[in-house]
Amino acid sequence: MSLVANADGADAVDHEFSFSRADFDRVRELIYRHAGISLHDGKHAMVYSRLSRRLRETGHKSFAAYLQALESSNNAQEWQEFVNCLTTNLTSFFREEHHFHSLAEDLKAVSARPVRIWCCAASTGEEPYSIAMTCHEALGASAQVQLVCSDIDTNVLTTARRGVYNADSRGLSPQRQKNFFLRGTGANAGRMRVKPELARGIEFRTLNLMDQTWQLGEPFHMVFCRNVMIYFDGPTQRKVLERIHRVMRPGGLLYVGHSENFTESKDLFRLRGKTIYEKV
Repeated sequence: MSLVANADGADAVDHEFSFSRADFDRVRELIYRHAGISLHDGKHAMVYSRLSRRLRETGHKSFAAYLQALESSNNAQEWQEFVNCLTTNLTSFFREEHHFHSLAEDLKAVSARPVRIWCCAASTGEEPYSIAMTCHEALGASAQVQLVCSDIDTNVLTTARRGVYNADSRGLSPQRQKNFFLRGTGANAGRMRVKPELARGIEFRTLNLMDQTWQLGEPFHMVFCRNVMIYFDGPTQRKVLERIHRVMRPGGLLYVGHSENFTESKDLFRLRGKTIYEKV
């Protein structure tokens, strides 16, 4: 056992692996470089907890050894595991419900078909399926909607593609469960699966918002980028906003998280409603 230091350098409780301030700073630099995520000092314990699992799985005896191996290799899979460990996934069905009421009306106002929507932080799938349910309710099951859903974390995308959730998942009304999910029986009791007709129109893909170019096809009418920018610093937020702006149709709508404010980017988007922006 060895001591792990707090962010201020003071020693804390005994831990399995040595984790110095220099190790923490190295992690911060690497995740910022690869995913744009800014980790503040208060994330020291979180980083230790999440990355220590990778040390056990890869057989490294210290953070320094693991990070050295990571940086000196071209192991794309391990880089992906590193990013997966440090991304945060907090989601639920119909989270920030006012967006879905607005979306239902916004969909009806779009005359062009198909309607193209991008959910750029799909996480475990609750948000994409909430968008899909709203589309079905607003436009009908046969509506022409193309829903592209991406995330940097490959683990959560696996869950999203499966579309299997606890039957008591927060945010779903009994009627929506009946309309859009299949109830599990026997060994699957207490679980539910998204109906094939809902999942059929959704494309899930791995995408890093830090990539210089995004191959996403035709421009989007709507983009959901909610509670993502809070993990980026100001310059990174601006870069991502500029790239989102380029992949949207004129007058396209950007739905963001309740704590996100982009009024400083008035040259790109103007506020149209509660945490909803319109492309300028």
